[in-house]
Amino acid sequence: MSCDDGDPTRSTDAFAVGPDTAGDARSGAAAVAVPEDIHVRGLTTGYADRRVIERLDCTIPGGRVTAIVGANACGKSTLLRAVAQLIPADGEVALGDTVLSGLSPRETARRIGFLPQSPTPPEGLTVEELVSRGRFPHLRFGRRPTAHDRERVAWALAATSTDGLADRPLEALSGGQRQRVWIAMALAQDTRVLLLDEPTTYLDLAHQLDVLELLRELNAQDGRTVVMVLHDVNQACRYADHLIAIKEGALIAAGPPAEIVDAELVSTVLDVRARIVPDPVTGTPMLVPEADPPRVGGTIPGRPRTTRAPGSPRSRTDADPTPTEGPNR
Repeated sequence: MSCDDGDPTRSTDAFAVGPDTAGDARSGAAAVAVPEDIHVRGLTTGYADRRVIERLDCTIPGGRVTAIVGANACGKSTLLRAVAQLIPADGEVALGDTVLSGLSPRETARRIGFLPQSPTPPEGLTVEELVSRGRFPHLRFGRRPTAHDRERVAWALAATSTDGLADRPLEALSGGQRQRVWIAMALAQDTRVLLLDEPTTYLDLAHQLDVLELLRELNAQDGRTVVMVLHDVNQACRYADHLIAIKEGALIAAGPPAEIVDAELVSTVLDVRARIVPDPVTGTPMLVPEADPPRVGGTIPGRPRTTRAPGSPRSRTDADPTPTEGPNR
């Protein structure tokens, strides 16, 4: 079993969607089928120079918000890309009873939407033009967008509160606005599942919370399955119904945050010694790192040492001030 967040590739060409369905006259949202779980069985994948995940099994609950957490380069993004069928993999990924490897890229893109980390759009596009690209999996070759396609784009813009920006060039947007527009493009695809690779990267705290609130609202509105990679465990616990914790490509724990997040898990997955206390606002688990007391001769006065779990490898600064001489040093 295994997982990775150190994916060297950055793609903007894979965004996916669920099947077109009749709209809900009251909300404007597409009617979403009964949520289906995503089943990952014996997944083995990686890149040309290394294997990242080996024989990983997990289930991602349909109709819920799931956060994948773990240290840098543990396999988080690789897992997400394998679920989206963007990289070759052995094993099986199924949406309900449908094995995704048996579908064409277009068919997969009608079921699963993928928003990569820090996507780069083509130059010169307006907001509405970018969001309209979410309809591509539904268009036959040479076919122009229909009234239904335009309706779905308008709904996606309204759902993400970006309709007032429709005519603005993307280059004129703030980071938070741009991220909402990318999410609007994924929504315009009408997918049953939305995968997001670190959707809060490079955003300030206010915009991070804004994006996470938006994703929760979208899930609550129509039961859309949302799966996202997050680095902030406290945000993951607050906004996700289900966590998947991985280390070095292996599944360590999965389940509701309140059931799996404890000091031992944080130490194992993040190599951090911490106390877990209730979030004063939501009551969800909240990680509070424990700082070691300063050590004489080992740190800058008044500056605590890096908090590490017991038994973890010491850094060069943690080592004895006079290292042992010898040929193997």
